[in-house]
Amino acid sequence: MKHSERFSLTGQVALVLGGSSGIGRQIGLGLHDAGAVVVPVGRTAAKVAEVDAALGARGGKTSGHCVDVTDPAALTSLVERVLARHGRIDILVNSQGVTMLKPAEAFTRADYEQIMAVNLTSVVFACTEVGRGMLGRGSGSIVNIASVAAHRGFQSSLPYTISKHGVLALTRTLGSEWATRGVRVNAISPGFFMTELNWTKMAPARKDAALRRTPMQRFGELDELVGAAVYLASAAAAFVTGETIAVDGGFLAAGLD
Repeated sequence: MKHSERFSLTGQVALVLGGSSGIGRQIGLGLHDAGAVVVPVGRTAAKVAEVDAALGARGGKTSGHCVDVTDPAALTSLVERVLARHGRIDILVNSQGVTMLKPAEAFTRADYEQIMAVNLTSVVFACTEVGRGMLGRGSGSIVNIASVAAHRGFQSSLPYTISKHGVLALTRTLGSEWATRGVRVNAISPGFFMTELNWTKMAPARKDAALRRTPMQRFGELDELVGAAVYLASAAAAFVTGETIAVDGGFLAAGLD
């Protein structure tokens, strides 16, 4: 196999949770461009329809699903429907996520449970729901979207930071546990990308602080995440599991200014 062919996803089926907006949407489009049949999933029907149209404009022939993946029955039904239509799921991307910014002592139990349900619990059970089929076939790749907050303490975002640390623990545990059974589990830790989620949540002072701490002195462009996702999903990463790629403009590598 030529090295360039190792990055091809031709004929593979990719289920992208959180795939109707932001990071997940862009990764889904990138996986499609690499040859995959992409099934995007989101909670807002209009956004799912929009990404369906974007995939269709690129020659995509699948349709997305409007599903709340924090609902266990809905998640199980989603996986069953995708398997019934496509026969298998080769790639799973967990890009669903929410955040909330306020002092640690101001978070309520309801805040915490909401964020953990989306950012961690749904990711855990999406991995195991889809992973069963992958393990049965002896092949598959899971790509979880973590965050630079998974590697540091982030002020004013306690539940989010805890949830993203959990995504790394999940990735490392499944990556090692399933390594001999043909299923690879890896993660991407994005730095600061001005998605709709970040743009509306981050105050100007917090954005300024993020830029100061990022050696490249700019925010990331969503398309700059696609290469890492395609790599981790592809045969080029056949010997990579339980790992995390930071796409962060040098944020985690930096020391003192």
